[in-house]
Amino acid sequence: MPRVFLLKPGSILRDESGEILDARSSVTLIISGKRKIVVDTGLEGEAEQIERALAGLGLLPEEIDGIVNTHSHPDHCGNNHLFSRAELLAPQDGQLICAGVWTLATPGHSLDSISVVVGPMPQALKKADMAPGIPIIAIAGDALPTFGNFQKDVPPALHVDRDLAVSSMNKLIVLADTVVPGHDYPFSVRKSRYVKLPDSKPSARQSAAQALTD
Repeated sequence: MPRVFLLKPGSILRDESGEILDARSSVTLIISGKRKIVVDTGLEGEAEQIERALAGLGLLPEEIDGIVNTHSHPDHCGNNHLFSRAELLAPQDGQLICAGVWTLATPGHSLDSISVVVGPMPQALKKADMAPGIPIIAIAGDALPTFGNFQKDVPPALHVDRDLAVSSMNKLIVLADTVVPGHDYPFSVRKSRYVKLPDSKPSARQSAAQALTD
C-alpha cells in the first residue's frame, strides 16, 4: 500500500463575524512505489516549512515527481514552483494516478475540486471488505475543509453550489476511514476524532488537538 505523510497541516483563522482572516492548506506527500506525489502545496511563503518536513523524510523538493492540486485557489497551489521537476497532474474523476492512488471528483467548494484517495478503487471495495485491515485515506481539500464541518455535518461555508458541496462531502464520509481536510488535522470518520496518519509523526499541536477528542 502507498505511504501517506502529512508535511504540513492546514489551518484557517476567522474573525468574530466569521470572515476568513488567513487560510493555509494541508500539504500531503504520497509515496507509491517509485512515485512521490504532493497533494496541495500550501500558501506562498510556506516553502521553508515544507522543505523541512521533506528533509525529515530524507527527501529534497526536486525528488517529487507529481503534484495534484485539489483545486486552483492560491492557498492550495502557492508553492507549486518549489517542486521544479514535478509534473502538474490534472486527473479526471476515477483516474488511477499510480498504484493504490486515485481521484474522486468532489465539486461544490469550486467546480474543479477533486480529492485524492489512497486505497482500493470502487470496483475493488468488495475485496477491501474482505480485508478490513486496508484503510482508505481521502485527501479532501476544501470538499471537507475541517473536522468541524464533519462534526456539524455542514458543507464548506464558501461554495459555488451548496447541493454539490453537500453531495461531495457525503461521498467522502461514506468512502473514507481517515480524511486529510484542507484546513485542519487528519481525523477518523469512524471514530470521530483527530488521528495521526500511519506514516506521520504528530506535532505537539496535533497531539493536543487529538487529546481534546479522546
